[in-house]
Amino acid sequence: MSLIPVEEAYRLLVEDARPLARTETLPLRDASGRILGADLASLRTQPAFDASAMDGYAVRAADLGDEAPFPSLRLVGESAAGHAYDGTLQPGETIRISTGAPVPAGADAILIQENAHRRDSTVTATAPVVVGQHIRPAGIDFAAGTPLLTAGTVLTPGAIALAASGGHPSIPVRGRPRVAILATGDELVLPGEPIGPSQIVASNTFGVAALVREAGGLPLNCGIAPDREAAIDAQLTQAIADGADIFVTIGGASVGDHDLVGKVFAAHGVSLDFWKVAMRPGKPLMAGRLGDMRVVGLPGNPASSMVAATLFLAPLVRRLAGRPARPLYRRGILAAPMPDNGDRTDFVRARIEPDGAGPPRIVPLSRQDSSLLSIYAAADALLVRPVRAAPAEAGDPCDYVPLTALEPLAEHN
Repeated sequence: MSLIPVEEAYRLLVEDARPLARTETLPLRDASGRILGADLASLRTQPAFDASAMDGYAVRAADLGDEAPFPSLRLVGESAAGHAYDGTLQPGETIRISTGAPVPAGADAILIQENAHRRDSTVTATAPVVVGQHIRPAGIDFAAGTPLLTAGTVLTPGAIALAASGGHPSIPVRGRPRVAILATGDELVLPGEPIGPSQIVASNTFGVAALVREAGGLPLNCGIAPDREAAIDAQLTQAIADGADIFVTIGGASVGDHDLVGKVFAAHGVSLDFWKVAMRPGKPLMAGRLGDMRVVGLPGNPASSMVAATLFLAPLVRRLAGRPARPLYRRGILAAPMPDNGDRTDFVRARIEPDGAGPPRIVPLSRQDSSLLSIYAAADALLVRPVRAAPAEAGDPCDYVPLTALEPLAEHN
């Protein structure tokens, strides 16, 4: 396969994906950050009663009239939140009432305490009231059966509170994409394990898993497979049995003698959408399908793997999770001159400098070695240099990809 443009690879892998159909029901306390799986209507009316909007006295507006001096009212009781006055207010009577407390039968206005003078069991108004003043009618927020949230809504704290107010102790959410992640290579060891003179730490496994989790997926750590087809094959077979929605390999997707991922995919009948993308870093990126499961082969080079996962894997997870779509690129202002570019889209590790007056300034980092994770970790953006782009000057518009999460996602078990 020849190299394909970044935008075409994105279309094949991400834009053609559809949200997963499966849902699960979670208690509200565990649903934050998830995606609502079905439309949600209220099971109750809120508020269920006429409620006072202020601290003061429940009165009959007709008892006070329109002009001072206002007649004194007899204090006969109290209505507090959770403790309603159980009588009916008669002419010439009033009760003490708290914010949020039920308005008693017979009352039609609230005299706020700032406009009342109390002496023993007598209350005298210092200002008039009108019918309905400072009363929240029953159902002013919503009535039973009112649609509250639509399927596909991100369950923010506000959405969770609304569902609770509507009487739902648990709600349906879309299933999280299950992403099996396998690092390949004889040279790899896990952090903390003894490391030989020719070995390196499998750092990408953890970075990619963090991206998956941040995008709303559930990472499944398949560990490390040595450079043997049988070992990779066994992990792919296990991922299928575990119901993975995406099978991700890290390393082994290039053209070296020990790059075996493509052979294993072919043996399983994987239908490749593309293999190798016209981008730097991240060219040896592979993607395809095996039945309903997506397969993604990431490069083994540390920064290459993270850049490719940021551009393609994370958006795929978001799409399968039913999360809102994001543009592939955003618009900024170049903070330093850049030379012309070659035949691949270049993703330059960069920093974002916010500009309150307009688009942010994008500052390219001085070093761009794709083997250096420290450079990637120092970046919070990828500056996009298109194929065969002409030299650019500071102040020119540019595209960039943010590397930071645009909204928080809660951890889920």
